[in-house]
Amino acid sequence: MTGYGRRTIIDTDIRGRSGLLAQADLHGQEAIFPDNFVWGAATAAYQIEGAAAEDGRGPSIWDTFSRTPGKVAGGETGDVACDHYHRYADDVALMRDLGLRAYRFSIAWPRVQPDGQGAINARGLDFYDRLVDELLRADITPYVTLYHWDLPQPLEDLGGWPNRDTAYRFIDYTRAVHARLGDRVRTWTTLNEPWVAAFLGYASGLYAPGRTDPADAFRAAHHLLLAHGLATAELRAAGVEEIALTLNLAPIITPPDAAGEADVAAARLVDGLMNRQFLDPALRGHYPEDVLEIVDRHAGLGHIRDGDLRLISPRVDLLGINYYSPTVVSAHPGEPVNPAFPGTEGIRFEPATGPTTSMGWRIDPSGLGALLIRLSREYPQVGLLVTENGAAFDDVVEGDRVPDPDRLAYLDGHLRAAHAAIRAGADLRGYLVWSLLDNFEWSEGYRPRFGIVYIDYETQRRLPKDSALWYREVIRRNGVR
Repeated sequence: MTGYGRRTIIDTDIRGRSGLLAQADLHGQEAIFPDNFVWGAATAAYQIEGAAAEDGRGPSIWDTFSRTPGKVAGGETGDVACDHYHRYADDVALMRDLGLRAYRFSIAWPRVQPDGQGAINARGLDFYDRLVDELLRADITPYVTLYHWDLPQPLEDLGGWPNRDTAYRFIDYTRAVHARLGDRVRTWTTLNEPWVAAFLGYASGLYAPGRTDPADAFRAAHHLLLAHGLATAELRAAGVEEIALTLNLAPIITPPDAAGEADVAAARLVDGLMNRQFLDPALRGHYPEDVLEIVDRHAGLGHIRDGDLRLISPRVDLLGINYYSPTVVSAHPGEPVNPAFPGTEGIRFEPATGPTTSMGWRIDPSGLGALLIRLSREYPQVGLLVTENGAAFDDVVEGDRVPDPDRLAYLDGHLRAAHAAIRAGADLRGYLVWSLLDNFEWSEGYRPRFGIVYIDYETQRRLPKDSALWYREVIRRNGVR
């Protein structure tokens, strides 16, 4: 376990009652994954594609946000990024050489539908047509994500995600993408991390569109869930075999010197806002009562209409899990509210201790294992897929190599934790490393490097890091040793 003491929300000790098997897994013994386990990597459109104004693509909220002074480090934008739009064939060849079995990528809504409604841009869909065909020729399974935060700017001008109509525009967009790619793509994810889109985009203002209204954030969260449900129904009616929702989820824990009742209550509240606010509506058809109390206080409940929870919760086949680090909180009277978590007055979000990534995020593989076990126990009707897990470090090129031992150790530890969770009963079906390529890291610009492949942004040279070569061997062996 970590040095933080007992877990207050994720209550599973993966070295305890789940058996000593986990202790061996986490300490270097061979861990072989189940047959048909899916190994791959993930990216997102705005972070890698570039070609921001080519072939009819319209502006997204990230184009606007990144051009707003002071919003992105160094004033950087995704205009060029990794130039994947022009280099996709080479990138797919690289994926093939690394042995990837699956590639998760997102579709850029403004590339397909520049106004967010109305006319479809055929040239935009042509790109994804070519990409999917290239992947299939390389025997790599395409995993499509329909929304990874790049809302068309014209829809934001009409109110964005706080506007209920945006959810219905998402159906039209979903229908258009599926009509073009549905004959070759089996697995579809509706949304990526709606918590981030809603609360970093509309409450804290840290991400696009940069608004700071808690009421709008809660409305956006609900309408994102509504969009997910409506799109799921649309895809299911069209015969899609496998539908997923991807959430950023984290164990909410307390430091060892803060494990009283008030601290446990603080952790429970944050768990509600970050985790259960999305898990329960989508997978159980209701909001948690403690979350509704906070929503009501900040936004009222008028935006949650009769019948919405039924629309939000059609069956899904996979829950995508993006895991990076636990969230550590304690009760602290007088602490001001964290802008990304409305309703958290008197709760302190503790700084990371122990080993961290270059983003300052605590490295805690056991948190992933505990999270997977919790999810399989509390939501057993849905299979699990790690859709993002990875770390940024300050990589340095040494000749034709990029040694990145810290990332390699990070991935090794998290894969061992995932394996332990499977042996303890978690229904984990695959692992997609974040990210295939170094890329535009949102408000942090290009400084953080999450990729297992190094990008020289001046020349666009691709150079697999040591972690990529290690990951190739993991895939070949179907495990770590």
